[in-house]
Amino acid sequence: MGVRLVVADDHRLLAEALATALHQRGHRVLAVGAPASAVGDLVAGCRPEVCLLGVAAGTGTPGAGGTGDPVRDPFEPLRRLRRERPEICVVVLGPVGEPARVAAAFAAGAAGYVRGDERIEVVERAIARVRAGEAAVAVEVLRSAFEQLLWPAAEPDDEALRLLRQLTRREVQVLARIAEGQDTAAIAAGMGIASSTARTHVQRVLMKLGARTRLEAAAVAARSGLLERLRGQAR
Repeated sequence: MGVRLVVADDHRLLAEALATALHQRGHRVLAVGAPASAVGDLVAGCRPEVCLLGVAAGTGTPGAGGTGDPVRDPFEPLRRLRRERPEICVVVLGPVGEPARVAAAFAAGAAGYVRGDERIEVVERAIARVRAGEAAVAVEVLRSAFEQLLWPAAEPDDEALRLLRQLTRREVQVLARIAEGQDTAAIAAGMGIASSTARTHVQRVLMKLGARTRLEAAAVAARSGLLERLRGQAR
C-alpha cells in the first residue's frame, strides 16, 4: 500500500521528477512544489503521512542554539512544520559530508536524512522506516559524518567551484537553462544559437559533469551549490 506524500524542494524540476517516480511506484503524492520554504502551504488542506524536504548545498546551517534567520537557516521551514503539523514525518534530502548539517536536520525535527541524489529505492526505504516510527539515515551519511568528525579536512572542498572551472561561459549558460527545465529548442532560441550548437553544448555539459541525463545534470548543479553560482554568471 502506498504512502501519502508531499514533496518540496527549492528546485521544481527535481521535486516533480521525484514525485513522478514515487507515483509510478504506487505512492499517492498529494502535493509537490517549490521552494522548500513553502512546504507549510503545500501541506495545508491535505493529510500527508510523510514529507520529503529537499535542502540544497550552499544554504546556511543553524547555530547550536537551533534558531536563525529563516532566509539563511534551511531548517526553519522544517521546524515550523513540526510545530504546526507534528503528525507528519519529514525526510530531508540533502548533501552528505557535513555532520553539522545532518545533526541540525534532526535537531529541527527530521525523522530521516537521505543524500539528495540518492536512488529512488533508498528514498522509498527511508519513507517506509519513518512511517513505521523509526529514524532513517543512510549508512553512507553516518559514515561520512563520522569520517568528517574523526579526520576533518584542512580546507572544505568547494565542489561547485571545481565544477564551474570545467565549464566555458556558454556551457554555464546552457546548464542554467537545463536546470530551469528548458529543452534544446528553448535553449537555442533563448541564446540565439542553432539547435545543433545547443545540442553540442548540452552534450559537453553532461560529459563534464559526469551526468547521463539532463535531470542528473540539474541534480548535480543543485546539490553541489553550483546552481546558486550560475545565477550570478549565466545571465
